[in-house]
Amino acid sequence: MTTLLKELRAAGVVRAQTPKADNGPLHKIEAAYSQYLAQERGLCQDTLANYLPIVRSFLAKRFGEGPIRLDELRPPDITRFILRHVRTISPGRARLMVTALRSFLRFLRLRGEIATDLAGAVPTAPNWRLATVPKFLEPTEVERLLNSCDQSTITGQRDHTILLLLARLGLRASEVVGLTLEDIHWEAGEIIVRGKGARQDRLPLPRDVGEALVGYLRDGRPRCSAREVFIRSKAPRRGFAHSITISTIVKRAVERAGLHPTLKGAHLLRHSLATGMLRRGASLAEIGEVLRHRLPNTTEIYAKVDLEALRALAPPWPRGAA
Repeated sequence: MTTLLKELRAAGVVRAQTPKADNGPLHKIEAAYSQYLAQERGLCQDTLANYLPIVRSFLAKRFGEGPIRLDELRPPDITRFILRHVRTISPGRARLMVTALRSFLRFLRLRGEIATDLAGAVPTAPNWRLATVPKFLEPTEVERLLNSCDQSTITGQRDHTILLLLARLGLRASEVVGLTLEDIHWEAGEIIVRGKGARQDRLPLPRDVGEALVGYLRDGRPRCSAREVFIRSKAPRRGFAHSITISTIVKRAVERAGLHPTLKGAHLLRHSLATGMLRRGASLAEIGEVLRHRLPNTTEIYAKVDLEALRALAPPWPRGAA
């Protein structure tokens, strides 16, 4: 209903309501912090969408309906907030919370809103590197996933193209959402990928991905003024608002294909690409280059799926040991 009202108001059928300006102190703080993250830190909208609700909740819990006096923040305020939530959230969400709070408190110190650097007062969430094994699909399962899309429909054609980009190039969900028509360089056979921290990379366009893009752009993509490659299947005709949509597309394809991985988001195909490369003899450095990891140690976790190499490192079991 909300989307319909927006379209009717844009067409002049329904009188648009004048939105009430939110000039409250909380809104001003959020706006300034959001601008700092986007312009000075170069973070993407997905990061802002993760950080801002945490900051909003923290300030609301600390100051309630009263005035927001940032200079009154103290270390116990931070500890109480984290302890209140950490018992009911996942370890990953806990790490996100402490990261967002540290970032916000550094921002306040930078602006002179607080006299003490409170970022050091944020407790550390447990984060054991390489503690898990990447979840992935076997090559035959990836093909089942791709074939689950009904390409005779516009939505199926679009989703198949998205899944190919994830499976063949290892793109992140946010990178698929941000892909524009200007990012495809047909003559050079490559695409521009806008990744984390405003980073831009040129990636070769595999033949099957290029053919899928051509088919979707020619026959499936709705006519609209939006410059994003992938467009919503329902009005209003525009690009996806959030990378969660890409993970939802992957999840639905997983279910259609009758697969049951523990991870069902967009990163499943990124992990599957890396694992397949490793099994075909690619080095960790080569995998890191394809996945565009900024730090080499980010790729180290994929060594855990190379079971044959790990068996060679394992010492023989002592004879006679029980």
